[in-house]
Amino acid sequence: MKEGIDIQQKVKEIKQSFRQQMDGAVAQSMRQKGLDYHLNWGVTLPRLREMAEDIGEKNYSLAIALWKENVRECKILATMLMPPDEMLPEVVDIWMEQTDTIELAEQAAFNLYQHLSYAPEKAYLWLSLPDDLPQICGYHILSRLFARGQEPNERGINEFIDQALTALQSPNPSLRKAAMQAVIHFADIGLMYERLSRSAIHSIGLDFL
Repeated sequence: MKEGIDIQQKVKEIKQSFRQQMDGAVAQSMRQKGLDYHLNWGVTLPRLREMAEDIGEKNYSLAIALWKENVRECKILATMLMPPDEMLPEVVDIWMEQTDTIELAEQAAFNLYQHLSYAPEKAYLWLSLPDDLPQICGYHILSRLFARGQEPNERGINEFIDQALTALQSPNPSLRKAAMQAVIHFADIGLMYERLSRSAIHSIGLDFL
């Protein structure tokens, strides 16, 4: 019971600190760019990273409590504080369902999802979904994995190429950008991957950077 009280007190203190750091200009700029959160204090990402470092240890209970708050800064901070080795796949699914901005999808992929032991499985699953946000998140995860030299198996290669070609022809510029970024990192793994990427990109009439 005491831990629950301590967690709620910590969440309260964190939310109060957001109010003190409120940047209305940043929040307004985000709204103009389509990042329309229920509550957005305009705290910058570098400052949120500093706050995560100040808090210190990753904390599952605190991350869960922060995510439940319908506040931009709470959700992003939650992705920074969640221990990857403690996050169950079903919790990831819930978080993905509750992700409603591109910024949050990108931050979750970068701060947390790329470090999950089952990251590739989630990424490939999300690439196959009809909604753009899970796909964007999936491509950002794969970008990070490919950038670290993690090679997909033969099935993963074929699945990635097929899904990426579809995404690259999407009307959503954010999805196209995420997919192309993943293809570029895929190509960087090695010569075979580069040739596959060039051939695939050329097949839909695009130039490979």
